[in-house]
Amino acid sequence: MRILYIDIDSLRPDHLGCYGYHRNTSPHIDAIAKESLRFDNFYTPDAPCLPSRTAFYSGRLGIQTGVVGHGGTAANPKLQGKFRGFRDWFGEEGLARQLQKLGLHTAMISPFGQRHSAHWFYAAFNEIHNTGKNGWESAEMIQPTIDQWLTSNAKRDNWYLHINVWDPHTPYRVPVEFGEPFKDDPIPKWLDNDEVIKRHMKSVGPHSALDIMMFDDEEDPTLPRQPGKVTDRASMRRLINGYDTAVLYADAVVGQIVAHLKKAGVYDDTIIIISADHGENQGELGVYAEHSTADVPTCRIPFILKWPNGPKGKVDTDFHYNIDFAPTLMDLLGGDKPELWDGQSFAGAIIPGKPSAAPREDLVISQCCHVCQRSVRFGNWLYMRTYHDGFHLFPQEMLFDLATDPHEQHNLAASRTDICREAAWRLARWHDVQMQKMAIHCSDMTDPLWTVIHEGGPLHALHDPGRSRLPTYLERLEKTGRADSAQALREKYARYLK
Repeated sequence: MRILYIDIDSLRPDHLGCYGYHRNTSPHIDAIAKESLRFDNFYTPDAPCLPSRTAFYSGRLGIQTGVVGHGGTAANPKLQGKFRGFRDWFGEEGLARQLQKLGLHTAMISPFGQRHSAHWFYAAFNEIHNTGKNGWESAEMIQPTIDQWLTSNAKRDNWYLHINVWDPHTPYRVPVEFGEPFKDDPIPKWLDNDEVIKRHMKSVGPHSALDIMMFDDEEDPTLPRQPGKVTDRASMRRLINGYDTAVLYADAVVGQIVAHLKKAGVYDDTIIIISADHGENQGELGVYAEHSTADVPTCRIPFILKWPNGPKGKVDTDFHYNIDFAPTLMDLLGGDKPELWDGQSFAGAIIPGKPSAAPREDLVISQCCHVCQRSVRFGNWLYMRTYHDGFHLFPQEMLFDLATDPHEQHNLAASRTDICREAAWRLARWHDVQMQKMAIHCSDMTDPLWTVIHEGGPLHALHDPGRSRLPTYLERLEKTGRADSAQALREKYARYLK
């Protein structure tokens, strides 16, 4: 048995050809998708990077593990207290450990554990190759390590390999020598629009149209594919081309991997998963080149599963979390499913007759790194509830009809209070279930979202007086024609400006 998990950071599914994108960004991924089951509504429950990957390997939601942030207490797992045995949750009950119990050699090519000081990310891996650049690796930096590992090990039996590819993660850093593969291709139609650009230039908050470098527009001359701001169609094209070129560059890694597996004669028998930790906002909610909200562009991820003799070229449209893969894999392989896991199996979609839970009615997705939000995805609706706006001036409630407004430009919360009430009920029902489970399995009864609020807000919009960037950002807003928003932020966060 050979299992290969290709984890491409910040990869939006709708920028892949197999998901309907008009640009040829992903020829190698598309070829695999033709031999695979593709999932259309696959989401990380907790975004972005650290919460998502913690969820994936623990099989648990962030509200349970405690990992929902990028800093402060909520960037570390909850203490197990009296529940901890000789080994902790991650070492004994995570996905990697269950694979070890099945006799698989677990290997990883990724710097992620060091990037976020997330040492639990490496739990139960026999072999770890830290590529050493803390997530600043481009494909040409990781390819030699991948080549060496596959040359030495591809023909062996019983391995699981996680490969981390970083290129679509902002800032976009594909070498200039790669050229401009999309210079003549149209960008997404909704962004090639002067009115949209003009409206977004009034947005505020980190990574808004005039502040793509988080709180300013200062470009790095060594990163020519990453504009500091979007003010017209030319700069919009530059930004989208930068991202799409990064996707194509990452796709080339997939092509090299496939070539190795075919050369070794094991491609047909290898289970291949192509996915991501999260997506990327490109204009949705006025945010660009960042994964900073609890919505579709940030939390929806590609999930392509090639299973030997499994479905080929088919599409699953049910709602799934990334944590559902752990119990699914165990059902397919005959492994253990720890009681702590929050995911539910969809094994029957891959091999008829295998266990599958009833389709989910809804998903709750969360973000506590750039903002503090929880959202409910159900039917065609996305309901967003904001607890800390990360200096974006988001309203407490937002509602979007994704059937008519897939890019989240028209908030319907005021006109569809009936849908908001239903969504709020779904969120409350979910929260009750989580707190009841926490009472049984955790050493505390703390919702980590409120820990983030208590400690001064999400890391990337922190209110710590010694580290807050809000005062200088307010000055920038006034100098860039957004004085009204500066005043609104000054009033809203007055207690942090004293």
